[in-house]
Amino acid sequence: MKKPLLFTLLASGIGLTAMAQESVDATAVQKIREEGLNHSQVMKTAFYLTDVAGPRLSGSPGLKKAQNWALDQLKSYGLANGKLEPWGKFGKGWQVNKNYAAITVPYYHAIIAIPKAWTGSTKGPVKGEVMLLKVDTVTDLPKYKGQLAGKIVIVDNNAPALVRSKTPDLSRYTDDELAKMAAATSTPAGGRRNAGNPQMAAFMANRARAAAKRNAISNFLQAENVALILSQGRGTDGTVFTTNGASYADTAKMALPELETSGEDYLRIVRLLRAGQKVQMEADVQTQFFTDDLKGYNVVAEIPGTDKKLKDQVVMIGGHFDSWHAATGATDNAAGSAVMMEAMRILKAIGFKPKRTIRVALWSSEEQGLFGSRGYVAAHFGKPDSAAKAERAKVSAYYNLDNGTGKIRGVYLQGNAAVGPIFQSWLEPFKDLGATTVTISNTGGTDHQSFDAVNIPGFQFIQDGMDYNTRTHHSNQDTYDRLVEDDLKQAATIIASFVYHTAQRAEMLPRKEAPKAGTN
Repeated sequence: MKKPLLFTLLASGIGLTAMAQESVDATAVQKIREEGLNHSQVMKTAFYLTDVAGPRLSGSPGLKKAQNWALDQLKSYGLANGKLEPWGKFGKGWQVNKNYAAITVPYYHAIIAIPKAWTGSTKGPVKGEVMLLKVDTVTDLPKYKGQLAGKIVIVDNNAPALVRSKTPDLSRYTDDELAKMAAATSTPAGGRRNAGNPQMAAFMANRARAAAKRNAISNFLQAENVALILSQGRGTDGTVFTTNGASYADTAKMALPELETSGEDYLRIVRLLRAGQKVQMEADVQTQFFTDDLKGYNVVAEIPGTDKKLKDQVVMIGGHFDSWHAATGATDNAAGSAVMMEAMRILKAIGFKPKRTIRVALWSSEEQGLFGSRGYVAAHFGKPDSAAKAERAKVSAYYNLDNGTGKIRGVYLQGNAAVGPIFQSWLEPFKDLGATTVTISNTGGTDHQSFDAVNIPGFQFIQDGMDYNTRTHHSNQDTYDRLVEDDLKQAATIIASFVYHTAQRAEMLPRKEAPKAGTN
C-alpha cells in the first residue's frame, strides 16, 4: 500500500513531510469511534426526519415540523444558541393532501402517479376519457379549441420507450476508481468556461425553445379548463423521479393539476390510445398552498469555543434539510442531516470542549438553488461579488454531506491542494472503515459551493453511490428503508473526528488564493 500512497501524494502535489507533521489525537479518535460506532443514534434521528416528519418540501408544513424537531433535538444534546434563522423570502409552501388515480376502462388498474410540486387540485373527483393530444408545434393547438373542458389529457410528444440501465442498481467505488480520483493533478474546467462553446449555445437555444413550447401548451390547456394533465415521469420499475410543475413564487398563478406518471403506466395508456382503444380514468388530486409565512429558515446551533484567542473562530458543518415530496427524502438528504446532527451529538457525548466554536447548519431550499446556504453566507460573510464581512476570515472550514446513504471514502479538496496532507493524516485512522482517498477535484451541486464561492474552505465528502442516482434521488423510492446504518455511523464518526481536529488545530485550515474580482 505504501507505493500507491507515495504515487498519489506526489501526483497531486501533496508532500510527505507535511503529512507527517500534521498531528492526530489518537485518544480523541478512539473516543469518537467508540461513541459513533457503538452508541449511535443516527438511525433514530433519520427515522424522525423521514417516517415521522414526512416529506420536507421547501416551505411545507413537513419541513417546518422537521426543523422544529431537529432544533429541539440539538438543544437536548447540549448545544447552545439554537435557532431557526431566516435567510430571506422563499415563497408559497405546498403539500399533497390526497392523490388517487386509476384506469377504469378497458379494465381497472391503479396507476403510480405523483402530483408535480406546486400544481393545483382537481375540482373534486374527476372521471372520463383520456384524450391524447398530438402537438408537434404550437400551431397544432387551435384544432383542440373548445374540446378539452373537464378532460383528462396527455400531450403526445413522442414519449420515449423505457430504457433499463445496464449499470448495477447499487454500487460502491472500486479501488481503481478511487485511485484515479486520488491521482488527479488538477481540477476540471468549470461550467462557465463552456459558455462560448457552440455546442453549449445550441443546447441552451434548444432548451429555450422547449421551454417556450411548454409554456404555450400550458397556457392553452389552462384557458381550455382542462381537468387533469398526465405526464411521463423519468424512471423505470415503478420508480418516478419527481419534479416541480409550477412556480413557488407568491405572485405565480395557479397551475393545472398534473400527475407525473410512472413510465410503465404512462406508456400503457399511450399505446392504447394510439391504437384507437378507449381509456377512461378516475382521479382525485387535492393539494394545499401555504402563504402565511413566505420566508425560508435554516436550523442553526453550536458548541461554543473555550479558548480565549480562538473561540471567535468557527468550524461549520451542514447538509440540506429540505427534500422533494414523492417520498420522505431519506437519502436526499435526511441521511446527511442526520449524520451532521449525530456528529454534534458525538462531540458533546465525549465531553469535548473545543478551542474554536463548532456550528451546525441544516439548510432549506437547497433543491431550488442552494438558497438557504447562500442566504446564510451572504448575511454572515458577504456575497461573492461584494466586500467580505469580518466574520468571513474567522471560519476555518465548512464540511458538507449530501450524496446519499453511502459511506465516506474520502474527501474532495475543491482545488485546495494545501489542505491535502492535513486531510490525508486525518483519514489515516479510518482506513479500516474504507475512507482513504483525497482528491484535488471539485464536486458540485450542493451547499459547500456557497462557502467556496467566498473563498471559505468548503468541502464535500466522497461517498459510495449506492442506489442514489439509479433509484432514490428525488424519487418515490427515497424512504428510510434505503438507508444503510453502518454507512451512516461511519460517516458521522469520521466527520466528528474531522471537526474535532479542525477545532483544535493551532492554525485555521489554509485557503486557496482568493478569486479575482468579477470571476465569481
